[in-house]
Amino acid sequence: DWFARFRARLETREDTYLLDPHLPGLSVKIRGAAALEVKVYRGSPGLLDVADRARGRVESWQKWSFPLERPALDQGSGDLAGWRPVHKRRRISSITPTDEPARTRSHGMAQARCEVELTDIRARGEEWWSLGFEVTGPADLLRGELDGTAALVFAQRLPGDAQLSTDDSSSYGDWLRRRPA
Repeated sequence: DWFARFRARLETREDTYLLDPHLPGLSVKIRGAAALEVKVYRGSPGLLDVADRARGRVESWQKWSFPLERPALDQGSGDLAGWRPVHKRRRISSITPTDEPARTRSHGMAQARCEVELTDIRARGEEWWSLGFEVTGPADLLRGELDGTAALVFAQRLPGDAQLSTDDSSSYGDWLRRRPA
């Protein structure tokens, strides 16, 4: 209900993450059954801090995606050694900060874009949720777009007055590695 104030598209899929061997600074997954994705960690430009609501690490990643013509993993046969399937039900919204409505943006100028994703996660019989921001566009516009979008998202308190801290902030791969096998 908290996220319902934003128009969002719904997407359901199963991603399968390579966890072992651990490849620091690298994330490898099968996205749905359609693509192999490889991401390289490019560092952290700092923290996202929305007063008394959320605080997390901002991470920069570079991604390559390779289409798969046939399933790379037989996901029906149970977990394969080193790989962890994660079922995701994602609500994805492209949100424009209130200080720069979409109607005032010029079509000829380079722009940054932020998508916010609220995801129900099921992995190893446990249920979780995640909230992520993905900003793309010219490097000099990314931080302003992220800060403006986060301020809009967190203008309304999280249910139960939950607060998100840096302890709650990580990539899927790092989070999955911390979960018991």
